[in-house]
Amino acid sequence: MTQAIPKPVTFEEFVDWLPENTAVRYELHNGSIVEMAQPIGEHEEVKGFIARKVTVEFDRLNLPYIIPNQAIVRPLEKDSGYFPDVLLLNQANLVNETLWKKESIVSLGATIPLVIEVVSTNWRDDYYLKYADYEEMGILEYWIVDYAALGGRNFIGNPKQPTISVCNLVDGEYQISKFHDSDRIISQTFPELTLTPTQIFQAGLV
Repeated sequence: MTQAIPKPVTFEEFVDWLPENTAVRYELHNGSIVEMAQPIGEHEEVKGFIARKVTVEFDRLNLPYIIPNQAIVRPLEKDSGYFPDVLLLNQANLVNETLWKKESIVSLGATIPLVIEVVSTNWRDDYYLKYADYEEMGILEYWIVDYAALGGRNFIGNPKQPTISVCNLVDGEYQISKFHDSDRIISQTFPELTLTPTQIFQAGLV
């Protein structure tokens, strides 16, 4: 579960407040500092597996991408700040990010070809809050990786089943494609990527 810390704060206050060298993770959701639940091992294995596969692909294609460890995604003009599970950045556009060199903060959709959230108990954040903000920012591709089938039935079906939702930006709005089992995940960022939900979901079972 996530725990909200009282007192609305601005994004600037949040950045100044963020503790260093702590195992506890925090995000800012519309002015509220939220303590994020400690991820379980399976969550981290799934996240690590995806990051490795994505890294191999952009390295193979010799693209100017990186996956930072602690960068903050800030929706423009909002008192929100997120630490995505997997954040792909285009280094060529970092020169346009005014807060990047000083504070590792990105706000431009052109800087973020792909963002991935691995669903935890706070699944509503991924399916509602971050979905809306990432769409508004103009992030071209957003994956919601629901390996434990925690999301609502309107997102992952009834009965619930592990699902990867790939949201692609089309005319300013996300179009959602859902993938299960041995489906090949279709990514507009990496069209030649060969990856299935089963491969990803089993990453936490080895």
